Amino acid sequence: MRIGIDLGTTRTIVAGGDRGNYPVLTVPDPDGDPQDHVPSDIALDGDRLVHGHAAVRAAQDGAPHLRSFKRLLADPEAHPGMMVRIGSRELPLLDLLTGFLAAVRAALPAEVIGRGDSPVPAAISVPAHAHSAQRVMTLEAFRRAGFEVLCLLNEPSAAGFEFSHRQARSLTSRRTRIAVYDLGGGTFDASLLETDGTRHEVLDSVGIARLGGDDVDALLAELALRGTGTSLEDLDTAPRAALLEEARGAKERITPQTRRILVERPEAVSDQPALIPVEDLYAAASPLVDLTIEEIAPLVGALDRDSAIAGIHLVGGATALPLVPRMLRERFGRRVHRSPYPAASTAIGLAIAADPDAGVTLTDRLSRGLGVFREREAGGGVAFDPILTRDATLPESGVRTVTRRYRAAHDLGWFRVVEHGAVDAAGEPRGDLVPYADVLFPFDPALQHLDGETLLGRPVRRREEGPEVEEVYTVHPSGIVGLRITDLDTGHSREYGLLPRG
Repeated sequence: MRIGIDLGTTRTIVAGGDRGNYPVLTVPDPDGDPQDHVPSDIALDGDRLVHGHAAVRAAQDGAPHLRSFKRLLADPEAHPGMMVRIGSRELPLLDLLTGFLAAVRAALPAEVIGRGDSPVPAAISVPAHAHSAQRVMTLEAFRRAGFEVLCLLNEPSAAGFEFSHRQARSLTSRRTRIAVYDLGGGTFDASLLETDGTRHEVLDSVGIARLGGDDVDALLAELALRGTGTSLEDLDTAPRAALLEEARGAKERITPQTRRILVERPEAVSDQPALIPVEDLYAAASPLVDLTIEEIAPLVGALDRDSAIAGIHLVGGATALPLVPRMLRERFGRRVHRSPYPAASTAIGLAIAADPDAGVTLTDRLSRGLGVFREREAGGGVAFDPILTRDATLPESGVRTVTRRYRAAHDLGWFRVVEHGAVDAAGEPRGDLVPYADVLFPFDPALQHLDGETLLGRPVRRREEGPEVEEVYTVHPSGIVGLRITDLDTGHSREYGLLPRG
């Protein structure tokens, strides 16, 4: 069976394809009861790592616990070897992610895993604004964990498949667009999609890398500590994690009829639970929701009678908080619709993408720009050279290339390649800046045997009659960008950044 897997910040959900239906697959918890998700949690139980439901159980018993580890992938400095501590152990980030995904695979029903060690075919996803390193680590971890990656999609793009499959009648010859509002546990993304039957094209995407349900949990936890003289940051690791978990559960129990929220506080703080007026949480969380509304507003425009948008599709577990759809409807009107499966929408859309009989196609966009800070005037200044814009389309297969050629004027090229959210009117990068690679390339043949560490300490000198140099940027369907620089005179070539294999 081909499946879709949404690796979420708080929950990982799997959906499968069954003759045009795309049910969420259940996995057993430690008691053998079926659950519709795997908690995205890792714990150190004695001397072994446990994952998912077992990790939550171990954390309740006091084991060191890593909650919402997906947020680590979005760190601008994240790389496969970045060391992450759980209790007394430190492990590389890629190994932690691979171990978690291997546990997810092992928990899947037998008809999905099949016999032997054959890879399980799966469509997977990342946040729309995930940088190249996050995309490469996600791909590599899934492959190491025993999955055959059919495609890697942006999360709101996959959720758009779920909407067009379930709400086909909402899409007409006049209203052909879907605005996907995706507020998950750790990130906010929004995309505007144009549809034509099974064809989907992303027109634009916006997002905030670190904003989601986890931030609402922290606000509720702080409200629970109000009046105790203690803040969330004052708590030790174990009681802090326990309070955040309690706040998450209390938040998820909120309904439109809720008036007060009961939150159990750590014994070290109080033996009495906190009873919080729900409007206090809404007042604290409203600025976060306002940020998402201001982000999506340019995509949506005026939802008047002439708008081509069929609806704003609310997905992601954090949209279960009644405040979120309430504020969106106050701003945009009745065309705001929350998915009946908000936490599972992306997984269902991925299962549709994995089903060859569904026949869906997608033209997506890079969603973030890429450019290079280069030295100019013999090191007297720095100029920014934009290479790829955020609206660059991704190839449906193969790779798309952007090539630059120039005559080098120095003996050593030192460039800082960054991925960015936007550029300002002056062409300078703004928003989230994520280092892609610190590039040191020797233009002088006498230096071409030296590695990057050795080159780092050398001064840059002007050089007459430098070689012709070619930079080739390759854009993959997964949104990963590769870079190869070649001295065309000598043939010396180097690759930079994290490149996908296969």
